[in-house]
This record gives sequence, structure tokens and C-alpha cells, in this order.
Amino acid sequence: MPERRTVALVTLGCARNEVDSEELAGRLEADGWQLVDDAADADVAVVNTCGFVEAAKKDSVDALLEANDLKGHGRTQAVVAVGCMAERYGKELAEALPEADGVLGFDDYSDISSRLQTILSGGHVEAHTPRDRRKLLPLTPVERQAAAAEVALPGHGAPEDLPEGLAPASGPRTLRKRLDDNPVASIKLASGCDRRCSFCAIPAFRGSFISRRPSDVLNEARWLAGQGVSEVVLVSENNTSYGKDLGDIRLLETLLAEIAGIDGIERIRVSYLQPAEMRPGLIDAMTGTDKVVPYFDLSFQHSAPAVLRRMRRFGNTDQFLELLAGIRAKAPQAGARSNFIVGFPGETEADFAELERFIGSARLDAIGVFGYSDEDGTEAATLDGKLPEDVVADRLARLSRLAEELTAQRAEERIGSEVLVLVESVEDGVVEGRAAHQAPETDGLTTLLGADDAEVGRYYRATVVGTEGVDLVAEATERFVPGADA
Repeated sequence: MPERRTVALVTLGCARNEVDSEELAGRLEADGWQLVDDAADADVAVVNTCGFVEAAKKDSVDALLEANDLKGHGRTQAVVAVGCMAERYGKELAEALPEADGVLGFDDYSDISSRLQTILSGGHVEAHTPRDRRKLLPLTPVERQAAAAEVALPGHGAPEDLPEGLAPASGPRTLRKRLDDNPVASIKLASGCDRRCSFCAIPAFRGSFISRRPSDVLNEARWLAGQGVSEVVLVSENNTSYGKDLGDIRLLETLLAEIAGIDGIERIRVSYLQPAEMRPGLIDAMTGTDKVVPYFDLSFQHSAPAVLRRMRRFGNTDQFLELLAGIRAKAPQAGARSNFIVGFPGETEADFAELERFIGSARLDAIGVFGYSDEDGTEAATLDGKLPEDVVADRLARLSRLAEELTAQRAEERIGSEVLVLVESVEDGVVEGRAAHQAPETDGLTTLLGADDAEVGRYYRATVVGTEGVDLVAEATERFVPGADA
């Protein structure tokens, strides 16, 4: 019997990419590949790249080069690029990085096994040719679902795509293979984006917005619960648009309640929210539905009206503060985070001061700050009023310092409050997890004291007794057993 082919998936970038990697893993395992954790142990290393900003692209190239260095020193025979950077640049990336034995786009995902086998056998697979994926679906959202079957949508794998006999005969079926045993997992609600923010290239290579069917989302949530997942994070480029192409813009509110009814799912987190699309019913659902944490990942980007207009976005400082006040009126301990771009073309000192005013009043738990740089193919790259690099760097440093100070103060405000902590790491006597206002990897951690029986995946009620920057230190008061209080 021949030795099984082995493959390792190296994932960079956001949670959406992690979901895509697990779909690729599901397809490969279904076709007989053996998944391994370490690229050095794999015949093929598949690097799921990120193509969002320059730093992420550099990390992706570095990961490809690192995997390439394994060739000739062990088992690894081929390195293949997939993901956003591969989709966005395709042949250009292949020419610039001959170390990659293949550059595959989203259209290759359904045949990923045969593509890798061809490469592994020494054959040639033509590098992906980029195209504007916004043109692959109808302009009108309600017409898109009928056309979706003809378009590659990573992370949307449906049960019917699974070969018969390779999934349980009963129970939920999903085209996905978990790549770790973390009690937290993301579920993709949708792909693409219909917004036209002038600084963002994502719609061009991820396409127009299209929702997944609620039944597919629910089946995947049930399957994840069966895999030991207790917290699900709903991700997409814009969750506030979910359902608009299914004829019901309020579908997310209904879906949250249905996910909450799944046995084993104890915490539901909604990410990637557009402030301009927030509505009272969604706020009510996110603050009043059992198991849904009051966590608001709001994409503000700036607060000065003139800058927002140039970004092709909406709102201002006072409107954003009013939105946050409305949320906290319903859930005083709600978590809120956002990202901001400084040094955008045309940004004046007065605009920057307005952004400082907003951040100074917003009481955000986590803040990401980025200095503006041109992105290929975006409208912003063509705008006049570009700021000198030293001005952008100065504003980036100033706002980063302010953000660090303010988020630390916000963490201190939580001292004395009760939090529910999901344990994610127990190592050398140190127990770490996350409270409801802390999303995976982005918003800090909670160190749990007094939980001698702690195990990964357990929940504890705890009282916050200290802080370290945005991180909390909390004293466990009791183990929370799901269902015990029902």
C-alpha cells in the first residue's frame, strides 16, 4: 500500500482565512491526503496568504520563503501559495517569487487535490490570472444567490460537496476539517463586500457581498459543537449586511437566536460591523440574546467628516459616540473595539485632532492604529493631498501612544466587575483565557487566579482584581457549568 501524501496548511491573516484553510483541509482529507501540523513533515506546504496591507504581504512572502527553505532538507518537495495575496496578484506573484511551485486562486479550491498532485508529480499548473471578482455576480444583491453556484466562494463549502461515505451518515455534515482543538472557532457568514471604501482593495479580489444560507451556518455550528467548540465567532467582510441578498436584512437577528439554541455552543461573538449599517434591532439582539456576548467590533476608521468622505464612508465623532452610548445603555459592560487609519490623503491637523477627540471619549477596549499607505488598485492611491511619510509616522506614533494609554484606562475601569472567562491555555501553573469583551488574538487576555482545576475549554466566573495594559487579572469565584443554572 503506497504511503499517503502529506500536506501542511500554513495560515496567515484574519479569521476568514482560517476558515478557508479548514475548508481546504476538509477537501484534501476527503481525497486521501494526510494533514500534518509542521511543513517540514509535509510533501506539500500550502501557504494561505494575506494580501490586505504591505506588512501582511511581507509576512506572506516570508512564510513562502521559509517553507521553500525546507526543500532538499527533509520531506518537503513543493510549496504552494493560495489565499488573498495569490488571488490578488496571481501570475505577478509567481514571476516575482519563483520559489513558489504554484500560485493558485480561489477558482482552484474545488480541485485543490488534483492541483497539488500535479505539482507534487513535477507537472505545471498555470498561475492564477487575477480578475475583478465584483463582476462575477449580479449587481443587484437579491439576484446573486441563483448565480452563486457558479462562483468560487471560499469558506462556503456546502454539505453536498462532500463525497458520499466520508462523513457521518447522520448528524451535521460540513466541508471542513479542524486544524486545532481550540474551544473557539470562526464561522463564515458571508464573503465579499459591496462597500467602496477608497482605501480598500478587498472587494476587487474577494468579490461582491454574498450571504451563506442560514441552514449551512447552523449545520456548521452544530458540527463545530460536536468537535468540542463552545464559542463561535461569526466573520465576514461585513456582518451587518448579512441577509440583504436573501431578502431579509434582519436575518442575522433571527440567526443569532437559532445558533444560541444549539447544544454545546455557550458563547457567540459577532465581528466586523459597519457603524453606518448598525440598526436598533441588531443592537437589541446582540445585547439581549442569551449566549450572544455584547461585543461590538465597529469599523470606524476615522471620525473627522472630511476624511470619512474621502474614504467614501459616513458618520462623524458625535454620531459614533451616540452609537456607543446607545449600546452601553443596553449593556453597560459591553466590549467595543475599532481600527483607525491616520495620515489619509488630505487629513489636516484639525482632522487628526478630531480623531483624537473621538478616541478620548469613546472608551474603547481595543484600538488598532495604522498609518496610511497606497494600496494597488484603490481610489485612495490616486487622490491628491498625500502627506509626507514623516508626518504619517508622527501621527501614527502619537495616536498609538494615546490608544495604549486609553485602552489601559478602560481595562482599569473593569476592576471589581464580574467576568465569565473561557480558559484557552494552562501552562506551568498559569491559566489564561478571555472574558466576553475580549476577542481571540486581538483584544487582550485574562489571567485567571485561584482556578486550580482549570482545563482548556472550561468557563469560570471571576472578579477582576488587576490589569496589565489591556490584559486583566481576575480571581476565580466559581466554575461555570453550562446548563446548571437552567
